[in-house]
Amino acid sequence: MQDEFNDPLWRTVLSGAQMLFVAFGALVLMPLITGLDPNVALFTAGLGTILFQIVTGRQVPVFLASSFAFITPIILAKGQFGLAATMGGVMAAGFVYTFLGLAVKIKGTGFIDRLLPPVVIGPVIISIGLAMAPIAANMAMGKAGDGTELIHYQTAMLISMPALLTTLIVAVFGKGIFRLVPIISGVLVGFAMAFYFGVVDTAKIAAAPWFAIPHFTAPEFNWQAILFIVPVALAPAIEHIGGVIAVGSVTGRDYLKKPACIARCWAMALPPPQPACSAVRPTPPTPK
Repeated sequence: MQDEFNDPLWRTVLSGAQMLFVAFGALVLMPLITGLDPNVALFTAGLGTILFQIVTGRQVPVFLASSFAFITPIILAKGQFGLAATMGGVMAAGFVYTFLGLAVKIKGTGFIDRLLPPVVIGPVIISIGLAMAPIAANMAMGKAGDGTELIHYQTAMLISMPALLTTLIVAVFGKGIFRLVPIISGVLVGFAMAFYFGVVDTAKIAAAPWFAIPHFTAPEFNWQAILFIVPVALAPAIEHIGGVIAVGSVTGRDYLKKPACIARCWAMALPPPQPACSAVRPTPPTPK
């Protein structure tokens, strides 16, 4: 990292922990909604982030996570083509970022500004977030993404609302070290309330193995599935560019020019089979 990012170790640890909590929910939620293996998403996101940082020389504070833009296409593709063919389509979508990187290499970084100006990036990111709002509301009310009740409504509200209020209060009124950890504060309060109301199942935690190999699915390349999923890759690319611009505004650096965008686009294409995009959170994916 550059000298300007040499923060004290404790601040780096806190920021990293908060990035983990911010990105973890979105990262795991996507495979849970689509019926994929969350362990595979965690493994590939970690591997992808490591490769991303190596390729970019650890110059961009970005974490790679699952993209919500793939939720509907994956659900539909699984039902029509099967899981293996769907993973083949997702893998093919990864190469879209490779070709985008090559285009930037040939045309220069100004190509991004002409192809995807802020007036295009902003609405796309907003629409993706708004599309997930009903799912977040259902989860806060103790329901699954499809509306099935998992926890009694009153109990769910007694857990979710204190967690939300804690996050907002710490973010707005927190001073010093506390201002750095609004998400962690909300998570801790939410977990404590969930534990108090008996929602946390410690038996399953105790029974879970310490180490396990994710259940990978070998991709099957079906042209119909590929043509169905590949166009969706444009939305995560827009998310990524918007996230990089956002984190650049926080750090005061232009990450579209240094490191070269070609390196980031190559890095984005490295970790299939799970769809990945940046989860960039200024506090961060990834840098939702």
